Amino acid sequence: MTSVVARDRIRTPQRPGDVIFSTATVVSGSLILAVLAAVAGFLLIQSLPAFVAAPADFSGGFTNFWSYVWPLAFGTLWSALLAMIIAIPLAIGIALFISHYAPRRIAAGLGYVIDLLAAVPSVVFGLWGIGVLAPLVQPFYANLVDWFGWFPLFAGPVSGTGRTILTVAIVLAVMVLPIITALCREIFLQTPVLYEEASLALGATRWEMISMAVLPFGRSGIISASMLGLGRALGETMAVAMVLSPSPTVLFQLLTSQNPTTIAANIALNFPEAHGVGVNILLATGLILFVITLAVNMIARYIINRRKAFSGAN
Repeated sequence: MTSVVARDRIRTPQRPGDVIFSTATVVSGSLILAVLAAVAGFLLIQSLPAFVAAPADFSGGFTNFWSYVWPLAFGTLWSALLAMIIAIPLAIGIALFISHYAPRRIAAGLGYVIDLLAAVPSVVFGLWGIGVLAPLVQPFYANLVDWFGWFPLFAGPVSGTGRTILTVAIVLAVMVLPIITALCREIFLQTPVLYEEASLALGATRWEMISMAVLPFGRSGIISASMLGLGRALGETMAVAMVLSPSPTVLFQLLTSQNPTTIAANIALNFPEAHGVGVNILLATGLILFVITLAVNMIARYIINRRKAFSGAN
């Protein structure tokens, strides 16, 4: 009887809508992989001349491509790391306030305002960083150098304009804040009510309930949101190019006038005047940024897959 039913199911023709939908999903998934492979292939082919370029083709006195791209890769990772250090705690705190502390009306209004930040163009953030943030924080930077100049990160001389790598990190943190906050808020709201009520019934305070039930449940989701924000910070161009006073150096100091630039900002600033092998060199730096972003996403996916159970990210 079971075999007869199975044969009838096999012989039943599929509906046209099912065929169209399944075909569309397969084509869409394959198209994403094809576009990704096409971008990678284009960058790789266009980057080959840069790997064997002569020292005269590099500006700044660099001898080869790797010595040229290393300060750019460092600046990209350093600015993004600083931005995430600032943004992640703020985003988690705002998401917890919206989801578990604020009254419903305030939570809805605050969530709407946070979401609106994602629609602000990068140029506006860059103008805000130059015209408002940099002059505002410059006296604070001077005090930091006076008080904590013995610490290598805060060593002087302090920038007179406030356009430093730390200012760029603050601008990037504000830019990625709505992305991380929105995702963390939705993850925290998905925490099963049974877990929260059980914690409270056992005598836990609200913060103990959050630390024992909400945060463990949303751990993988927090990582996913952070990696999505990190991808935005790694690829940001205009805000960094407008705020930062770049120099092709590797510096950990946060408050000096000399600052490492990023790959994306370097491409935006130099591409209009590039020609010949110079274009290939810039495309090769884009390939490095592509590899960095891909590696970050792969690491994030590995971390998330290690904790599939009791997680709001799956």
